[in-house]
Amino acid sequence: MSDRGYRRPRPLSPLREHLRDTFWFAPTMGFVCVFVLWLGASAVDEEIVAVLQREEAYDELGSLISFVQDAKTIVTTISSAMMTFIGVVFSISLVAVQMAGGQLTPRVVRIFVRSRISKLTLTVFLATFLFSLLVLTSYESEADPRLVVSVPLLQSMLTLVLVGLSLLLFIVYVSATLRLMQVGPVVDRIARDSFRVLGRMPRGQGGPEGLGPETGRVVHEGRAGVLRDVNTARLVRAARRQDVVLRLIPRIGDFVVPGTPVLAVHGGAGPPRSRLRYTVSVGVERTLHQDLTFGLRQLSDIALRALSTSVNDPTTAVQCLDRSIQFLAAVVHLPLGTVHHRDRSGRVRLVQEGPGWESLVDLAFEEIRWCVAGSPQVSRRLLAGLDDLLLLAPEERKQPLVRHRALLVQAVERAVPVAADREFALLPDRQGIG
Repeated sequence: MSDRGYRRPRPLSPLREHLRDTFWFAPTMGFVCVFVLWLGASAVDEEIVAVLQREEAYDELGSLISFVQDAKTIVTTISSAMMTFIGVVFSISLVAVQMAGGQLTPRVVRIFVRSRISKLTLTVFLATFLFSLLVLTSYESEADPRLVVSVPLLQSMLTLVLVGLSLLLFIVYVSATLRLMQVGPVVDRIARDSFRVLGRMPRGQGGPEGLGPETGRVVHEGRAGVLRDVNTARLVRAARRQDVVLRLIPRIGDFVVPGTPVLAVHGGAGPPRSRLRYTVSVGVERTLHQDLTFGLRQLSDIALRALSTSVNDPTTAVQCLDRSIQFLAAVVHLPLGTVHHRDRSGRVRLVQEGPGWESLVDLAFEEIRWCVAGSPQVSRRLLAGLDDLLLLAPEERKQPLVRHRALLVQAVERAVPVAADREFALLPDRQGIG
């Protein structure tokens, strides 16, 4: 079966995803851009002064000097107040993110870290502060138009532009941070990220038969951690050069420790270590770059916390179930499981185990089902979702759904002694209790 049903990873895709999980890269690049912008603006300002002096337009140059001296007061105020403004804004934001993590799940902090608007806002704020400091170094004490070398006119105007951009981004950033504290936007973001992962993941293609005997293994020699992603393109190239087939032993999201095997070799000797560098990425926590199940894991975590006795928020659990059911409905007809990555000639070079349909259903419903016996709103929504999926699922994929439905009915019947209450709790309803 061809692997043309998915978008091939770009060469810098893993690096791009890792940089998105950091909060330092964007401000650092912003500093570099600001310094270049300041050098360019300084050169333009010096050229303006030189042109006016050559033309002996000293009156016009004197007017510019007076204007720039007035603007210096504004630039000085900006440079002194900007860092305080940055500290206050992001301190409040961190408190908001901490509250969201406590109410929903700690994994929600990842959304804030990867948020483009958060990084853009911080970058522009810091860039404005740095640019204002650089502009202050360009002001001269000389007021004679015949002797002045540079009048930071363009620099002062750019400072004002950056301040205006900072204020605009501040409004957008506050709006985005407030949305992060709402359940609906958070679960919607998790669902959209999950669908984005689904769109770029290869499709399952059956079992690993035909690989031949295993001829070797490659053990993990890095730090212990979660398998975050795999550079499939580099592994395929390494296997093609060695004329072997590689099989990834752990699944994305598994915790690996040094000394445990990560790759099995079929058909010959394994590739040298130099060709396997940077092919397996291990980190401290899971990401959604290649992890198809991490979105469902986050939705289940939010639902379980909402159903705990300390929170008791069944409506949030229903919202999570809505998105889990939406995701399962999208993959119900897709091939899942083992994936065969091929080289340019069409030969299988890398075999990777992926989640199957049953494991996705269990992840979405198993833990929640254990907690819904005393919540008719959630049991009704779960029953409606299972019925909807049973209508969509092909015959070979109905068994896990039937099993969860039967176990849910049994759990409610055991927990609810009154017949009328049982009947109410087992009535399918897409809104839970509308």
